[in-house]
Parts: sequence; C-alpha cells; structure tokens
Amino acid sequence: MTENTSVTQYQITEFQNLINTLFQCCQERLQYQSGKFDLPDAELRCLMFFKDEKYLTSKNISIKMNVGKSRMTKIVAGLLGKDLIMRIKDPEDSRISLISLTRKGKEKLVEIKAFQDDLHRAVLSQVSDRERKKLLTNLDLLKACMESGKEFMTNV
Repeated sequence: MTENTSVTQYQITEFQNLINTLFQCCQERLQYQSGKFDLPDAELRCLMFFKDEKYLTSKNISIKMNVGKSRMTKIVAGLLGKDLIMRIKDPEDSRISLISLTRKGKEKLVEIKAFQDDLHRAVLSQVSDRERKKLLTNLDLLKACMESGKEFMTNV
C-alpha cells in the first residue's frame, strides 16, 4: 500500500463516524444475540470457534478471544454449567484437556449460525448483486487497511 498524504480532515472525520456507527451496530447485534440465545457474549463467541473445529483447548480459545487464563476459566465454567461443552483428556497427552461441544452445544451452535446467516442475508439482500460484489471487495480492502493500522500502532 502506498502512503496517501492527500487525505482530508473531512475524510478522516467521515471515516471515523462510519466506523463508529458500524461498531455500534455490531455491538447492538451482539447484545441482541446474547439475549436471544441466553448466553453472555463471551460464551457465545467461544461457541462460534467450534464452527470449524471438533476440539479446542482453553489456551487456543483464550488466544483467539484475547482473554486471560482466569477469564477463560469463567467462560468455560459457564458453558460447562449449561451443558454446551465437555472436557476430555487428550489421548496423546493426558495433561491436556480438550474441549468439545456436547449434543446440546452443537444444536445451539446450529441455531446461532442460522440466525447469523439469516441476518447477514437480510443485510446483503438490500443491495443488488453487482453492488454486493463491490461491497464485499471494499470490506475486504477495509479489513486489510485496518490490519495495517495494527502495524502502525505497534510502531508508534
């Protein structure tokens, strides 16, 4: 990416406002989801990591969620108490506990995923197919730019 010094103050302000509004929309959706599925946001996000994984460790999840060990312990305890996950010993290393979804956890994950798919379908269906492709391309570009912003923060 090339450095563009012709960014105006208006563009910066508009970008900040749009990002803040998008963030607020996402926060409201997360809050709604938590209520709908009767799960704290952290527990719901934890369950979502099992979309593509059969087993995870607490350490893997805590890294993905960017939370400490004590917070992870509370999240796992909450999901265990709701019978959504179970712990099993790693057959290759008995010191490690693997976390897996229970039948109830798998059903809950299917419900959450269906809700999210329906919501995202509703959002995307508001624009034409051509505009949708542009939107997704631009969001991918925004993601890449924001990830480079992480590099900026670490170099300041």
